[in-house]
Amino acid sequence: MKTKTVIEVQEWDALVEKTYGRTYKLQQQDGCRSRGTLEISVPAQADDYERDAVPKEVNNEAMGVSFKSWLARDPKQKLSDPEAQEDYCLELWWKRNFYPDVQMVANDLHAKGLLSAGEHTILIDW
Repeated sequence: MKTKTVIEVQEWDALVEKTYGRTYKLQQQDGCRSRGTLEISVPAQADDYERDAVPKEVNNEAMGVSFKSWLARDPKQKLSDPEAQEDYCLELWWKRNFYPDVQMVANDLHAKGLLSAGEHTILIDW
C-alpha cells in the first residue's frame, strides 16, 4: 500500500510561478500533454536538459532548457522575432518552449521545503 499526494495541474503551475516568478504551464510542455496523470517521486534522479537555449520563436520544435538557464533568463526579456513582441507570444514561448525538466523543478521545490518527499501524482486536466 502506498500513499500518494494528488496535485491538480493548476495548483502545480501556481506553485511554480509563485516560487520562481516565471510563466509556467506543465500541460503545454512536451508538445502539449493530454489529459491524464504524471507520476513523480520526490526527490529522485532528474535528467536536466543539456541545452541552455532554444530558438526564440513560439512553437519551435526545440523544447526544454536546463534548469540553470531557465532560472537565469529575465522573464520580461522579449523574443527576437519582430513579429512576436506581444506579451502573449512571450508567455506562450515560456509555456511551450522554454521550460525545465519537471523532475528538476520537483527536486528544487522539495529542497526549498515546498514539496514533501514521497510519491506525487499531478492530475492534468483542463
